[in-house]
This record gives sequence, C-alpha cells and structure tokens, in this order.
Amino acid sequence: MAHRVDHEYDYLYKIVLIGDSGVGKSNILSRFTRNEFCLESKSTIGVEFATRTLQVEGKIVKAQIWDTAGQERYRAINSAYYRGAVGALLVYDITKRQTFDDVQRWLRELRDHASS
Repeated sequence: MAHRVDHEYDYLYKIVLIGDSGVGKSNILSRFTRNEFCLESKSTIGVEFATRTLQVEGKIVKAQIWDTAGQERYRAINSAYYRGAVGALLVYDITKRQTFDDVQRWLRELRDHASS
C-alpha cells in the first residue's frame, strides 16, 4: 500500500486574487483554504497566501492562492507576485460600481506583469 506524505503532490498551481480593496479577496482565500468567513476582515497589507491540497481525478493538486492588496500604494509590490501564476481570479463587488469599472485596469496590469 502506497503511503503519501503530506507535502507530496502531483501538481502545484499558483493562483492570484486581484481587484480593488474591500471587494472580498481575503474572504475568498479564507473560505477556500480554511472554510472560514469573517464579516469584520481588514484590508490586506502587501500580499498574503495560503494553500489547499485537493484530489482531482486521482491526482494530488496543491493550489497556492495569493491574496494581493487592492490599494494603489501596493501596486508595484503586487505585480511581482503575478509572475509564475497559472491563473488569476479578478474580484469585484457587485454593490460598488467603481470596482467593476476598474476591472479593465486590473486586466491590463495582469497582462503587463504576468508570465507568458
């Protein structure tokens, strides 16, 4: 019988969460990785990340989810974390029109700084 050690995986994927400040990126990360949700969450400073390991079609997949700060002052720092990502989840708040209007800017930034 094969024994699999916790840190072993077949695939590792880096995913970034991007969008304006206060749209819920940190809560998406918290819900997906720890099954928690906090209505009183605070703005992310810089970048945070968490992982979750899943079994998909018999393979062990480790997802590294990177939560980037949405404030303008962290833009230069955040763009460095786009490199190496295989996916991005662009988040906006349906109750705040400006966060939706900013989606195009986030897409441009992602295209400018993500790996090819």
